[in-house]
Amino acid sequence: MHLVTPFKALRPASGRAAEIIAPPYDVLSSSEAVARAAGKPWSFLHISKPEIDLPEGTDTYSPAVYAKAAENLQKMLDADVITRDDKACYYIYRIIMGSHVQTGVVAAASVVEYDNGRIKRHEFTRPDKEDDRVRQIEALNAQTGPVFLAYPESPAIDAVLAATITGTPDADATADDGIRHTLWVIRDNATIETLTKGFDALPALYIADGHHRSAAASRVAAARRSANPNHSGEESCNYFLSVIFPAHVLKIMDYNRVVADLNGLSKDELLAKVATGYTVTPSAVPVKPAVYGEVGMYLPGQWYKLAVKPELIPADPVERLDVSLLTTHILTPVLGIADLRRDKRIDFVGGIRGLPELEKRVNSGEMAVAFAMFATTMNDLMSVADAGQVMPPKSTWFEPKLADGMASHVLD
Repeated sequence: MHLVTPFKALRPASGRAAEIIAPPYDVLSSSEAVARAAGKPWSFLHISKPEIDLPEGTDTYSPAVYAKAAENLQKMLDADVITRDDKACYYIYRIIMGSHVQTGVVAAASVVEYDNGRIKRHEFTRPDKEDDRVRQIEALNAQTGPVFLAYPESPAIDAVLAATITGTPDADATADDGIRHTLWVIRDNATIETLTKGFDALPALYIADGHHRSAAASRVAAARRSANPNHSGEESCNYFLSVIFPAHVLKIMDYNRVVADLNGLSKDELLAKVATGYTVTPSAVPVKPAVYGEVGMYLPGQWYKLAVKPELIPADPVERLDVSLLTTHILTPVLGIADLRRDKRIDFVGGIRGLPELEKRVNSGEMAVAFAMFATTMNDLMSVADAGQVMPPKSTWFEPKLADGMASHVLD
């Protein structure tokens, strides 16, 4: 079994991509999705967030939601807004956000290799979120949300990407947020074989984003194999939709923290306790950490630059992450936050929103303190995954996001 394989993608018909592509299902609330899909009958949000077409207040996990997704997908097929390739292909996917460009391969990745750990994960998943994705896949009989993967150094794969993007794209659209998404179809058998062999030669792939989607695909595959005593292992359910980028081009942004109160401490008491683990320096300007071990802390009207004391940095690949050090030396012992997943006193702010968002949430009184983090690196992520460990919650924020609707994987 190959690590990845070509597949017959369900994708926008010629000239229709701009009407279809949409943000991933998990980055918009239902109300935000309603606004984004307004006046766009073919937006993929009607499939990825189908509650927008049901009465307000509908439970997003209701059976009616998944049924509506299937109904909307069939409408798009009937209207020839989306079509399916008649041959298994690879697809080259380029995203441009400002000056940042990343180009990768859309492929069907092996569930077996995911189960065996060659496609490596770095996060825990939540059963309710997995259940949601399983129901979505089963209702559509397709995977419509790609798993975002990274591959280590591979000149052979890089060469195919570079050669392909010089031709005329099969889809090219700029989304509402100004990010450009472009797709090329690889139909040439020799090129397909080169890519398959190139991926087979890799030691591993790494999940950047999409842990719940990959886990759900594994569950669907296991259930279908169990129900089919004559399964061969080559059925399409044994693979999951993925977009695979070279690790060195990926852009990870900071994932910042805001806390609702100071755990009963005064400002001076907080600063004194923080100083046991970090050197604390007041700053006249907002602090965006520039190096490992540095944190920006904002209290109403005042920024501070925190630098972790070197003797407190452990060797463990998880414990030495900046987000882990903050939890170990400030969030838990000083602010009393023991469970980042469940404690409602803490919230997380993606770096795409910038430092003004941190100031806004503190100055408004909604939050008492904010922490601006140094972005986790791809080397950090791969080191944690290679060690078989998991990162703390909300450790990575990847930008730009993949577009839903650019390619989907039908489970024949």
